Amino acid sequence: MNKIINNYEILEIKKIISETDTIKTFIFNWEMKEGRIPIPGQFVMVWNFLGKNDEKPMSISIIDRENSKIGITVKKIGDFTEKLHNLSVGDKLGIRGPYGNGFNIENIENKKILAIGGGVGMAPIACFTSYIGQKSNIDVVCASITKDELLFSEKLEDNSANIFTCTDDGTCGFEGYATHRTIDLLKSKSYDMAVVCGPELMMKGIFELLEDREIPAQYSMERYMKCAMGICGQCCVDNTGWRICVEGPVFSNKDLKKIEEFGKYHRNASGEKELY
Repeated sequence: MNKIINNYEILEIKKIISETDTIKTFIFNWEMKEGRIPIPGQFVMVWNFLGKNDEKPMSISIIDRENSKIGITVKKIGDFTEKLHNLSVGDKLGIRGPYGNGFNIENIENKKILAIGGGVGMAPIACFTSYIGQKSNIDVVCASITKDELLFSEKLEDNSANIFTCTDDGTCGFEGYATHRTIDLLKSKSYDMAVVCGPELMMKGIFELLEDREIPAQYSMERYMKCAMGICGQCCVDNTGWRICVEGPVFSNKDLKKIEEFGKYHRNASGEKELY
């Protein structure tokens, strides 16, 4: 049995996959019991107790119910994530969760779905696509700055998804942003629904495209989080007061319209507004 410390389950890293020079996936054993079975779009809080007494939210990128494993995909962007990248198989991390509302996966069979991921935002998109398997026909827009930063395109293609890569510099697939690739797809294709995750300005552009075509969609938002349980209020958004960690991180397009700050600004650790 795994050790429990301050609501964290102390889990051994079973496998590490180097996805790119700056992104790694960490895989853990996970007991799939009631209340702990994650769904795509949810996240866990990660505590590296060998470093500073700090924790960060990480999207779940792998849900393997058959083999009782989960994975998180981490981009090295600061001190906390750099310490994670220095860990090895056999090292341990504190994990609590899963938290938040994931993607709505009910009544999804035989739907034509457009899944759009930008950068490390491909983590929940890949999880969603792999999780629903061949229940639906899925086109995936996989976007990044350059070819070496593309995430999960080969893995998802092996899972029978239709992959449409795009890079800012044109080193792989379509040259341009995820919005440009989506415009191109919508010229010849129609969809029953969409799921989106990536930089917020990217999601804002996608939101407007899909709204124009009346395609219902779900969007995974990111905000600075502390408690992940809706207590501290750190991740509340204007003007609904919704907590990203509880009412989100996934919102429908109808709910997203009510979030005044979407695509405009977010708040830093001190609660100050920072414009996009």
